[in-house]
Amino acid sequence: MARSEKVRGLFVASLRILGVAVAYYAGTRIGTMEGVVRVEGADVSPLWPPTGIALTCLFLMGAGIWPGITLGVLFHLLTLDPLSAVTPGVLAGCTLAPLCSYLLLRCVGFRVELDRLRDGVALVFLGALAGMLISATVGTAMLLLHGKLPVGFWPTWLAWWAGDAMGVLLVTPFLLLICRIRLPLPLDRWVEGTAVVVAAVIITPLAITMSLTLIFLFFPVLIWAALRFQLAGSAPYALFVSVVAVLEATEREGAFAHHSLTERLISLQALNGSVALTSLLVAAVVTEQKNIRLKIEQACEALAEVVERLAPAEMARLRPLEGEEESG
Repeated sequence: MARSEKVRGLFVASLRILGVAVAYYAGTRIGTMEGVVRVEGADVSPLWPPTGIALTCLFLMGAGIWPGITLGVLFHLLTLDPLSAVTPGVLAGCTLAPLCSYLLLRCVGFRVELDRLRDGVALVFLGALAGMLISATVGTAMLLLHGKLPVGFWPTWLAWWAGDAMGVLLVTPFLLLICRIRLPLPLDRWVEGTAVVVAAVIITPLAITMSLTLIFLFFPVLIWAALRFQLAGSAPYALFVSVVAVLEATEREGAFAHHSLTERLISLQALNGSVALTSLLVAAVVTEQKNIRLKIEQACEALAEVVERLAPAEMARLRPLEGEEESG
């Protein structure tokens, strides 16, 4: 019996690892789609979804699924070129980066609900900016050592680091939200949610296809979504803005027209970073304030129950007086 349980446990763990590998590989296919802006010769994307997928899987299933991340990276590398001396370093860097981000976030008590300001700040600075230094540094160094870096160390390092960080900031909140969303929403929320979606679909492409002077037009919609729907509104919209921006930068149109590859990458990372920060922090602040108000209301109700048990006669005498004041 014990042996069968052990075999079953190993089978389930193997399925989880394989599932993570498939999910990671699917993310790499999105990140390397035909025409996506990236540093030529190094296959570095300005938005790298696999890092967000890997960190989400770690939070949902624990650190034990790390081999799935390594397998996913290996599957991706096999589709690019034959395995070479660069492969072990890239495998190690791409595996260690989300794993270190996960451990750092666990150390500070990160909650996947992202319902506190400290959770949003931790995801930005520890999960994205700090943890992704590992993959960018190790990967770029391996390319440099083996002469596969035609555009220079720092441009590639910056694009690699920023792309991995944006994957965490934009994809991880979205996936964590999908995993815990509960339907149906109240009817009035559907009406307002539809209004936000319509505004987003109309304003976002319009703003990004215009010149840089009008690119800020979508921020009111982002703040509206964050204030009214918190992460459920801001996370999908932030990801949508990033995707539209990447596609426009690919075509060198609108806000990204007449810019070099480096300028477009820097502009994309600045835009994606601003959108992700606004989305996470505004949603976290509003959620935290709502939770504090709810706790205060619950404490008041509990206090009223205690007072009523201790002095039921006095509470019965006060209720008619309260009713008269409200009617007056």
